[in-house]
Amino acid sequence: MSDWDAYLVTQESLSAGRTTEEIVAAAVAGGVDVVQLREKDRPARERYHLGRKLRERTREAGVTFVVNDRVDVAQAVDADGVHLGDDDLPVSVARELLGPDAVVGRSVSFVDDAREAERAGADYLGVGAVYATGSKDDIDDDEYGIGPERVADIVEAVDIPVVGIGGITADNAASVVEAGADGVAVITAITRADDPEAATRELGAAVEQARE
Repeated sequence: MSDWDAYLVTQESLSAGRTTEEIVAAAVAGGVDVVQLREKDRPARERYHLGRKLRERTREAGVTFVVNDRVDVAQAVDADGVHLGDDDLPVSVARELLGPDAVVGRSVSFVDDAREAERAGADYLGVGAVYATGSKDDIDDDEYGIGPERVADIVEAVDIPVVGIGGITADNAASVVEAGADGVAVITAITRADDPEAATRELGAAVEQARE
C-alpha cells in the first residue's frame, strides 16, 4: 500500500455524463493504483453488477479494487477489500467476514479515531476531508477541510499507510504527501476531468514528485 499514489473513488453522478465504467477504464490506462466503488446513490443490486465488471477490469490490470461501505457487496464481487466509514460495520467485524488477506480501510479525521482503527486491524486510513470539497455531503463541519497539518498528526500517530482525501488535485497533492501521506484519493479530480486518463497520470506524477 505504500505505493498507492493515485486512488480513484467512483461516483457516476459526478462524472460529467460519462459512465463509471468509462472513467475506470481511463483511470486504469492512466496508471491508477486503487479503485474504490462508491456510487452511494445506487442500490446494492446495481452496485453488485457494476462491481463485477470493475472487478474484472481491475484484476486484469493488477489494480487494487475495494468497495465503499458494503462488506456484502465486496464479498459478492470478490473485491480485494472494503473501505469503511463511521456508520458502517466495525473494522474487526469486516475483517472477520472478509478474512485475513482482505484490505480493510477506514475513514478518519481525528488522531484518536486513527489509533482506534489501527488497533481494530485496519490496513490503511483514508484521512480527510483535507480540503473543502463538494463531493461528500455526509461529513460534519469538524471533519471538513482538516488540512495537511492534521494529516501529519495522524501519520505520526499510526504505523499503517495513510491516504489523503477531500478536495485534492494534482496542484495541491504535494502538500498532502509532504505531510506524510502515502498517496491521495480523489473523486472529481478524475471523474470530472476532460481527459480522465491524463488527469490520473498527472495526479500520480504529482505524488511521485513530492516524494523525491
